[in-house]
Amino acid sequence: MKKRLISIDISIKPYRDFIKDLTTFALNKTSSYTCVANVHMLVEAHNDRDFADVVNNANMVTPDGMPLVKGLNMLYGIKQDRVAGMDLLPDLLCVSQKQNINVFFYGGTQEMLDKTQEYCAENYPNLNVVGLVSPPFRELSLEEEEDYIQIINESGAGFVFVALGCPKQEKWMAGMKGKINACMIGIGGALPVMVGLQKRAPVWMQKTSTEWLFRLSQEPKRLFKRYAYTNSLFIYLMIKKKIKG
Repeated sequence: MKKRLISIDISIKPYRDFIKDLTTFALNKTSSYTCVANVHMLVEAHNDRDFADVVNNANMVTPDGMPLVKGLNMLYGIKQDRVAGMDLLPDLLCVSQKQNINVFFYGGTQEMLDKTQEYCAENYPNLNVVGLVSPPFRELSLEEEEDYIQIINESGAGFVFVALGCPKQEKWMAGMKGKINACMIGIGGALPVMVGLQKRAPVWMQKTSTEWLFRLSQEPKRLFKRYAYTNSLFIYLMIKKKIKG
């Protein structure tokens, strides 16, 4: 089941069912993609109908941010679990290690992927990491795209963790559905946090919807304009929707 929150359709289910369903996709090598949604993604979808279609055509859309969880409760009275990429990623790696699912990392800098390889070797010693690719930051040629599709499919990956950033990673996954035989998940900023390149906000900030303030303190130049715009617009859209009923 999904519920529309302003511009995107959020999947409604307990956290454990997201893990279960994603694992099933990976084990069956089902060509699928999951968007891990936050306020930024919602506003991007609100402003761009084509991108909204990309998100809403995903097999699953998880409520990554607490504002989305609270929004579902505010509009529908639904008490949905938060399904944050920073929790989902290590949990799925743990499941992959236990169930012998091959995993592939696509996106990010080479430095981050080197850290990822080290982190997985130390924390998930029996995990099968079958590929780590840092593609060029420009648009790929058709030949390059086909090469990456072949590399991923021949690796036998069940999970493909995509770290290209929103909205690029969601558009890439949508374009790869039906071509890459794996469960693709857009993990965005969860990977640098997991491997220690960035820090995660304290638990009390995660629970009080102020995690964005912690991120802002880490990257003020990059995030100030985004948060000032997206957070303000989200609050406005939620109030408008609530008033309209």
